[in-house]
Amino acid sequence: MHAINVKPQEVFQALADPTRIRIVRLLAETGEEACLCELVDSLLEPQYKLSRHMKALRQAGLLSAEKDGRWVYHRLVRGVRYLELAYDMLRALPDADGRFAQDLHNFRERMCLREGGRCRVGIQTASLSTAEGE
Repeated sequence: MHAINVKPQEVFQALADPTRIRIVRLLAETGEEACLCELVDSLLEPQYKLSRHMKALRQAGLLSAEKDGRWVYHRLVRGVRYLELAYDMLRALPDADGRFAQDLHNFRERMCLREGGRCRVGIQTASLSTAEGE
C-alpha cells in the first residue's frame, strides 16, 4: 500500500460539489465499487460529466480505481480515519428532496444487471451515453 500526500483543503474542495457528494455518499452507503456506466445509470448524469467528477475525487485521494478489461471500477479509499469520518458525515446528511434515496434505488436496480459480480452491459440510459466533452 502506498501513502498519498493529501492536503485537507483538496478533500473539502472535492466534496464541495453536489454531484461529487452524491457519488461519495452512494459508494459510502452501499460499500460497493462501481464502474462509470453504473454511476451514469444510477445518478442520471452524462458520462462526460461524471468522468470529470471521478477524476477530481481520485486526485483528492477519496477514490481508487482498478481496470478490469474495458471497465474501470471505482471504490472509496478505506481505512483512513479522517475519510471514514467524512463518509459517515455524508451518510448522515438529510435527504429533504429525496434525491439520494432515488440515486440509491437506481443504483440497487442497476447492480442487478451485473454478470458474475461485474458490469458487462455498458450504459443503459441511451441519452446519457454520449462521450462529448471527453
